Amino acid sequence: MSTRTKVVDALVSTDYGKEITVKGWVRSHRSSKAVDFIALNDGSTIKNIQVVVDPAKMNEEDLKSITTGACIRATGLLVESQGKGQTCEVQAEEIEIYGLCPSDYPMQKKGQSFEYMRQYAHMRLRTNTFGAVFRIRHNMAIAIHKYFHEHGFYYFNSPLITASDCEGAGEMFQVTTLDLDRVAKSGKVEYDKDFFGKKTNLTVSGQLEGELGATALGAIYTFGPTFRAENSNTPRHLAEFWMIEPEVAFMDKKELMDLEEDFIKYCVQWALDNCKDDLAFLNQMIDKSLLQTLESVVKEDFVRLTYTEGIEILQQAVKDGHKFEFPISGWGMDLASEHERYLVEEHFKRPVIMTDYPAEIKSFYMKKNPDGKTMQGTDVLFPRIGEIIGGSVREESYEKLMSEIERRGMREQTYDWYLDTRKYGSCPHAGFGLGFERLILFVTGMQNIRDVIPFPRTPKNAEF
Repeated sequence: MSTRTKVVDALVSTDYGKEITVKGWVRSHRSSKAVDFIALNDGSTIKNIQVVVDPAKMNEEDLKSITTGACIRATGLLVESQGKGQTCEVQAEEIEIYGLCPSDYPMQKKGQSFEYMRQYAHMRLRTNTFGAVFRIRHNMAIAIHKYFHEHGFYYFNSPLITASDCEGAGEMFQVTTLDLDRVAKSGKVEYDKDFFGKKTNLTVSGQLEGELGATALGAIYTFGPTFRAENSNTPRHLAEFWMIEPEVAFMDKKELMDLEEDFIKYCVQWALDNCKDDLAFLNQMIDKSLLQTLESVVKEDFVRLTYTEGIEILQQAVKDGHKFEFPISGWGMDLASEHERYLVEEHFKRPVIMTDYPAEIKSFYMKKNPDGKTMQGTDVLFPRIGEIIGGSVREESYEKLMSEIERRGMREQTYDWYLDTRKYGSCPHAGFGLGFERLILFVTGMQNIRDVIPFPRTPKNAEF
């Protein structure tokens, strides 16, 4: 018996007449008296290979038992296909059944909703749509590592367990070995008896530690899971998600915006170059404007717009009759996704990098402008998504950073190690954070962030 050939390789082979072996899961099985057609997929490509079976060569009951979802091995001759849409097929000489699939298989070939499929996240991976999404997700991870490696960045691992809250929002998952039933009975939490001897949490960001790396290695990036205990059920939020966070020494605001634009264009172009079949499928099945949107992002220069200019455009839109769900209350308000998308999709019709946000709505570590009111934030706003990157120049002055920490009522002791970077050889630096799932959401055209991560973690949901 010949060694296994992946479907992706078999479909481009022209070695007709050669015996090959393919293995995978049945997408469909059509029967007739003269011939059976089995569409087989092994996950290596969105495309199936057709296995042609002569019923006379196989036990009738065994052949009937091969239903959608069954796993089989097919060995036979690779021949040119007579059917449309495929170049070759396998004329089976032998079929071995690895695993049958009963009729209650939840991913039968019919139009299930994505909400239905989330109940079967362990099975939905086998469908065409999710196969395409997760092959693209892999390619985006490769593109990210490749981009930073080629541009002189070092991959830097920040801790998942931390005693500090990077964002200062307090929405963190606590990590403890204390017996919570005993704590409840005693009414007292003795953190000195906990594993780490203090209150610790799962990280919301690797940025603060990333800044330490940048002050030693010059340019680093983190790429790992982060956690946020935000009780949100929107299509754009997860409790566990992946973040890419580069930090660069000696970088100013303009250079940061150049990096953000160049990086995200590289990733989108990588998808266009390396995920053609999967994107073509998603363009047909999920979003018929997907390819056009991706290509336009790569070609267009991003608009660079101050927050103040953005507010003025939104206020004018309201005067001109545009209705927003969340009202435009004026300068100082935090923009909602619909406001960001209006600027990108309707006003400019291309991505926007918004800068110079009011200090009150941004994080403590951002560098203030000379006006004392705005901070050097650089957020990238995308069509369909809204904010996809959040970045800024970081405050390098020890005195100014201390002043901001005190003003916000934060505990200085929690950040003493972070403040040391400003005390000992401080340098100008900048960085950004990209939510990996938001990038995948954009590149795939999917509508819900729960459908671009294999096993989503959301409020009241930690299945699988």
